[in-house]
Amino acid sequence: MLASHIFLSHAQQRLMRTGVPVLAYHYCGDAPSTSPDPYLYASVKNLAGKIQALRESGYTSVSLSALAAACRENRSLSNKVVISIDDGAENFFEAGMRILSENGFHAIQFVVAGQIGGINEWDAKHGHPVVPLMDAGQIREWLAEGHEIGSHSMTHRNLSKLNEPDARRQIVDSKKHLEDQFGVAMRHFSYPHGKSTSMTEALVEEAGYETACTTCFGVNGAGQNLMALHRIWPLSTSEFLGKIGHRVGRILRLN
Repeated sequence: MLASHIFLSHAQQRLMRTGVPVLAYHYCGDAPSTSPDPYLYASVKNLAGKIQALRESGYTSVSLSALAAACRENRSLSNKVVISIDDGAENFFEAGMRILSENGFHAIQFVVAGQIGGINEWDAKHGHPVVPLMDAGQIREWLAEGHEIGSHSMTHRNLSKLNEPDARRQIVDSKKHLEDQFGVAMRHFSYPHGKSTSMTEALVEEAGYETACTTCFGVNGAGQNLMALHRIWPLSTSEFLGKIGHRVGRILRLN
């Protein structure tokens, strides 16, 4: 069941047994027909099926802090998964939180500190559909349900393209802003656009974060660089092939 819902092959199922997968989500709902990347969206039915498949296959959720401790101490974590969501979209709060609760899972939302209660301006200006983001009250409700938040920078800039002072401000200021507003420690960071460099990794560690997530494919185990955790897009075989076809089609149309 798990492979048909999430993973592409038996090889990837074997990969799961070598470390802890951090699943990467963005939005919960039907993808608008105008979306340049419909695979950023997981429909309610799709998300419910995948989380249920994880539960029925014996997986439970674990925090990034627990994953980090296991990596540092060279311990394995069997049948554990981290659920991560980038951007802090309101639609994941409204629909995804119920699905997580029904299956006994917890997750971490990476919030763009300067856009709380705003929209996904970084994508909307490039023609993506507007997605409302969680406001402060919704974030507090998310935390009250036992979930976590982390930083996704101040304004979702691609840190790998910034100079050091600008990148530091995105990393440090977002941490302080979120801690001051919500009264919880910001231990975890997710790089906007999934891109990190040796400089940004050093800045994130210097700022006092415990982990940082990229979009590099893979699982995480002993010896993992905690400032560059790997993640997996939870796509079935047909979804993965559809994503490839969609991207190839976009490239051909643009050329």
